[in-house]
Amino acid sequence: MILSASRRTDIPAFYSDWLMNRLKEKYVLVPNPRNPKRLGRVRLSPEWVDCIVFWTKNPLPMMDKLAAVEELGYRFYFQFTLTPYGPEVERGLPPKARLVRAFLDLSRRLGPERMVWRYDPVLVDGSFSVGWHLERFHRLCGALDGAAGRCVFSFIDVYPNLRKKFCALSRDEMLAVAEGFSQTARAHHLPLFSCCETIDLSRFGIRPSACIDRKLIETIVGCPIRAGKDPNQRPACGCIESVDIGVYDTCRNGCAYCYATSGEKAVRRNVSAHDPKSPLLTGHPRGDERITDRTSPSGKILQLSLL
Repeated sequence: MILSASRRTDIPAFYSDWLMNRLKEKYVLVPNPRNPKRLGRVRLSPEWVDCIVFWTKNPLPMMDKLAAVEELGYRFYFQFTLTPYGPEVERGLPPKARLVRAFLDLSRRLGPERMVWRYDPVLVDGSFSVGWHLERFHRLCGALDGAAGRCVFSFIDVYPNLRKKFCALSRDEMLAVAEGFSQTARAHHLPLFSCCETIDLSRFGIRPSACIDRKLIETIVGCPIRAGKDPNQRPACGCIESVDIGVYDTCRNGCAYCYATSGEKAVRRNVSAHDPKSPLLTGHPRGDERITDRTSPSGKILQLSLL
């Protein structure tokens, strides 16, 4: 089983104490996003969890816990989103210079192969032109030189709750960004991928990526993994199946482009109900929920070890 922590919220930034308690107690309860009275019980132990994928914009609160995660026997890697936007777009983040240092520190600790740099999403409007992105991407590539095993970027997806704020990029804008990014990435020997895009960027040497990537996970765990394509993601997504333990409307990063929050009121309500000792990320079981086992077996194929 691959554990996703999390597409729905920034667990390393805000809920690392809770996560450590769950890993030590070896289970977590995850509410169904569409029906909070249905809970999934997921067993957590290295016997079941082949790899943890951490998604974050700010790993600083979790840095001192990584050794403990490894001592418990878990393998993991990071999807670290680092963009050049300021507080007008990403309101709740530390200064970007501090996050660059955190990326470098984390890379020295884990190795570049366990660091995926996400430049995500690419917004183009009156404040952020194609040229602005090309120049900022060049700067970030220089600052992170050698610290990431790959870079993944994507263009803004204008979900219904974002239509008043952002516009989708035109095809010409997408191609201009892709061409410029590929030139810079090539100069830094940085593998560059796109995430969940239907536009063909292969002419620039850019291939579609998988955030929860079979080959990367197999390299980290040292053996092949038996897993199918995740049926719960968009058709263009290349991720293998995983179990996500996050909860929507709990992230406090305050990003204007966020698809996982419906508004500040909902976030405040859920954050106020958080207890790091609870099996649920927000609130406590009431006792009237229907609980089903959502644990997936290990997908390791040990007899064909890669090492």
